[in-house]
Amino acid sequence: MYWNRCIKQIFRMISNFELPDKKRLQAIYERYAETRFLISKDIERRLETIFDSLSPRPTVKGRVKDFGSFYKKYLKLLKQIPGTNPIITDIIGIRVICPFIEDLAKVQSLIGQNFNVVDVEKKGSNYSYKEFGYESTHLLITIPDDIIQDRGVSECAEAEIQIRTTLQDAWAEVEHELVYKAEFTPFDEAMKRKLAAINASLSLADAIFQEIRNHQLDLHAESGKRRENFFNKLEENVDTFLYSDAEVQNEIKALTVWEHSKGAITIDELLLNALYAHNRNDFDTAIALYTRILSMNPKNDIISIIYVHRGMANFAQSKYEEAILDFNYALEFDAKAYKAAYYRGLVNLVLRQWIEAVNDFTLSLTINPYQPFCLYRRSHANYHNGDEIQALSDCEAALTIMPEFDDALKFKKFILGKLKF
Repeated sequence: MYWNRCIKQIFRMISNFELPDKKRLQAIYERYAETRFLISKDIERRLETIFDSLSPRPTVKGRVKDFGSFYKKYLKLLKQIPGTNPIITDIIGIRVICPFIEDLAKVQSLIGQNFNVVDVEKKGSNYSYKEFGYESTHLLITIPDDIIQDRGVSECAEAEIQIRTTLQDAWAEVEHELVYKAEFTPFDEAMKRKLAAINASLSLADAIFQEIRNHQLDLHAESGKRRENFFNKLEENVDTFLYSDAEVQNEIKALTVWEHSKGAITIDELLLNALYAHNRNDFDTAIALYTRILSMNPKNDIISIIYVHRGMANFAQSKYEEAILDFNYALEFDAKAYKAAYYRGLVNLVLRQWIEAVNDFTLSLTINPYQPFCLYRRSHANYHNGDEIQALSDCEAALTIMPEFDDALKFKKFILGKLKF
């Protein structure tokens, strides 16, 4: 009797609820479809502008729910809380897809600085290692007033921005079809394990990609410090007017470096350790490590790069002939190693070997003509070699590529003064 009374009570409650009028809902929904589409494009473009400073830049994709998707979600929410008017906040949705895990926080911070974020949800953060499901950060933002004023009423006060990595997005797309949109989710334990394994593999791949990225940044940081030391050495040996901080300021972007491990066995580990030693001015250790890498018989392009590194270490010790030999070897193993020719030209400038310097810079520019610093150096070598007209031409070419090159502007004025133009 008790259960019969409960069932009757439930039916009385349901009978009091107003069933949704699908046609009426669709008419209202589609009345603002075009406006919502335009708003989504406005937000998409604004995000792309905000992300201009990021490298690599994330991909931004906007979408507006069609009525079929809207109505399905509307009924789902209505079933959870009968008798209400469900509010769906992701009618306008923007997806921001980042290459690396480290980019997710940067993107979220930029969105927070440029939009009014009313809610943040970390999807997938509560899954255990046995469960499958996509990870994503969902930000609920209010649509900016200027966009509403420009586009008009859309019956949407908010939009959802989803932030994911490329691999998280790939999983979300597949999971959406296999689980979310499907009539049933997998009950079979073996099938569940397969899905969990795929998701775990993608998560692991994301973590490995980030490790590789971090390693590249470390190499870049140490390589930047090594170049800075190289150009500082040049300034100690030549006319300060000839070699200013411009090279360093435009070529070096130093990054924070973490402590390296000892006992490296791979080429990458050896190179990173060699760069650490190089930047501590422990040139003997650096040269020994570069030489060890060469003994491992890597590919020709890697051999060329290592010879360039070793040449710079030799130069730092004022071993100019050894440095030139290393740059020679670098060019032998990679005929397109324009930086090796450029660095060899710089060493010849220190040695006051003007003709050799001109030839080296010319070789470097033949391989890659878009080098304002190389043109600037050749300008000085030509000037010292007595060819003031060619020196002026090189200076003007450098300024064509980089008009804000202050040292080239100064040197051009200096040459013009000597020519009395």
